[in-house]
Amino acid sequence: MKTHNLKKGKAGEALAVTFLENINHRICQMNYKKPSGEIDLITQDGDTLVFVEVKYRKNLDYGYPREAVNRAKQKRIAKTALWYLKEKQLDDVSVRFDVIEIYYGLDGEQVINHFENAFSF
Repeated sequence: MKTHNLKKGKAGEALAVTFLENINHRICQMNYKKPSGEIDLITQDGDTLVFVEVKYRKNLDYGYPREAVNRAKQKRIAKTALWYLKEKQLDDVSVRFDVIEIYYGLDGEQVINHFENAFSF
């Protein structure tokens, strides 16, 4: 099961990378990991550094993918973002937290929603 989820996650991240590159984001890093957690994608959107959480589901049986980015998940992402900023010595940079959800609708059509500034810290 874990291997299947990992493959599904990688597939979702690949779709998100293509989507973000098409709207002129520059991919800085993928799967940034620290003890506090993991950030799926870190991108540059103009002068803003963007920490992106990607949620991918085949259907909506368990709700919208974005709903899985609860307050606890947001805190882990924010803590991990602080690690990144400190590690890269980025003191005075504009940051934001985005969520990309990917799922298949009832008609089987792929849906990608990008939520800029999905949460803040």
